[in-house]
Amino acid sequence: MDFEISQLAALEAAVSEGTFEAAARRLRVTPSAVSQRIKALETSVGRVLLQRSKPIEPTESGRIILRFARQIDALGDDVRRGLGQENASRSRMPIAVNADSLATWILPALAPLAAEIAFDFHREDQSHTLSLLRDGTAMAAITGVAEAVQGCSSTPLGAMRYQPMASRAFAARWFAGAPDASDEPFAHAPVVIFDRRDDLQDVVLRRRAARSGSVVDPPRHYVPASVDFVEAVRLGFGWGMVPELQADGVDDLVLVDPEATIDVPLYWQQWQLHTPSLEQVAATVRRAAAAALKPLAH
Repeated sequence: MDFEISQLAALEAAVSEGTFEAAARRLRVTPSAVSQRIKALETSVGRVLLQRSKPIEPTESGRIILRFARQIDALGDDVRRGLGQENASRSRMPIAVNADSLATWILPALAPLAAEIAFDFHREDQSHTLSLLRDGTAMAAITGVAEAVQGCSSTPLGAMRYQPMASRAFAARWFAGAPDASDEPFAHAPVVIFDRRDDLQDVVLRRRAARSGSVVDPPRHYVPASVDFVEAVRLGFGWGMVPELQADGVDDLVLVDPEATIDVPLYWQQWQLHTPSLEQVAATVRRAAAAALKPLAH
């Protein structure tokens, strides 16, 4: 099956921009031309590739072609830059990143490459970043899943360490002394949770419930931003699983259960494209992870 670059570009632009009109402005053609190119691509493939909604969404078959279109676009960017073309744009690098990595180590690591590469970060939980890799939205992802997505490679990075922490005043109020099993403090102490996909606090609560035999269902505060999450813990909203990388720079935080540390393994998954830009980013991420993260347990 042969593909025309102009048709793939029309598909990618329509999904990225959300409408045929916006795609046409980006490609400097008419909306009719965008529509005709996509219809021709659908005829060639024999599948409907787009849902004509607002915004436009790819179908399951469309996601497969979209990923291919973005791979072709990435290869084209590197070729143009390699040839030194004056009108060559900076390589665009969409990366799916978990919020805590984005708030701590990944931005300083990639800052030296920002003059050459246009980064497009997609924030998502480490257990869900692979969905963006599968559908072609991202060409690389920091994920908690070791098994490589089809067509991608997977490299271990290290583990991000989380510790149950609270402000000194909160800890003194809720965790002072050594309560017995019938007075489980975690059953009542409010807890701060990132969002409803965040399971780290519940892991600790389930362990405490199993140990004490108590029903553990404390009040919950949801704070869906990494920096704000730590700030909420510091201000005494509740205890929470704070990344060690963030706790080091925050005064007035104390451990409330030293035995409840959790190490979350992280992996770098990327398309199996050997472009200079992607390889440069991957090498930079690996070096930074080796310095910032804990070694993975074997």
